[in-house]
Amino acid sequence: MKIGGIIMKKRLILLFTLVVLLISTAACGGQKESENTSDKNETTIKVGSKNFTESLILGEIYSLALEEAGYKVERKLNLGGTMVAHTALKEGEIDMYPEYTGTGLINVLQEKPMSDPQKVYDLVSQKYKEKFNLVWLEPTDVNNSQALVTTKKVAEKYGVTTLSKLAEVAPKLRLAAVPEFEERDDGLKGLQKFYGGFQFKSVQLFDYGIKYRVILNDEADVTVGFTTDGDLTNEELVLLEDDKKFWPPYYVAPVIREETLEKDPKIEEVLNKVSKHLNNKVVQNLNAEVDIQKREYTEVAKEFLEEKGIIKK
Repeated sequence: MKIGGIIMKKRLILLFTLVVLLISTAACGGQKESENTSDKNETTIKVGSKNFTESLILGEIYSLALEEAGYKVERKLNLGGTMVAHTALKEGEIDMYPEYTGTGLINVLQEKPMSDPQKVYDLVSQKYKEKFNLVWLEPTDVNNSQALVTTKKVAEKYGVTTLSKLAEVAPKLRLAAVPEFEERDDGLKGLQKFYGGFQFKSVQLFDYGIKYRVILNDEADVTVGFTTDGDLTNEELVLLEDDKKFWPPYYVAPVIREETLEKDPKIEEVLNKVSKHLNNKVVQNLNAEVDIQKREYTEVAKEFLEEKGIIKK
């Protein structure tokens, strides 16, 4: 009985030890997994945008993609104009927002306009890092530059597809201008100096909201636009090619605080993956859904990411 009792006691001690070890191992593994998950979930990224349709859509697209990747997102969209958003980013009120290379070059850095997209991107990338500790991520194929637009009818009648040709035939055409366009160096004044010509038969001022309707109603022949305007999904409108590259490139890219990327470099991978799906046609359609079809930008952004398989339906 004594020997049997000792053996039984040893077996119980051994069993108890094994149970304790198993529980400890499981607890440590669970704690490690919990810590890894917690680290990511506790990373809050403050996403900003400017105060117009396209910027709101892009801000929401990047926000949703980050949330799908497991990050917490604090939206600070609709901040205001360029300098409001840029200042918020510099001061850490936001961690990132979508910006345009041409805007960074001219409005923020006060550099002279350049026409080569890669040189513009390289310069703003370098200067932003040196001056502000801000990083430009991979650019999209969205170039939201200024443009002149006519109707299919006018384009066919005068053989107009480029600004060079428009400069020649301008004396036969009526321009529907927008505020300040006549006097700006990047407007009519600059076009006349750069291309020559551009002496329109008449120049009349119209509000931004009705400019396309004006030429479609044959009240004018040419108007001022931007290359990603939702109205350009209308097949009756023709975007004229800036064949001599008067306007600088305005490619969209996320700009982010360097310290945010240092804390979690995987954020860059998430944002770059989204940027690869964006181009002028895509953004024209997204803008049209909001500005013309009057849908909510949040709904449009979510639908786009679902179609691309970036977030689950």
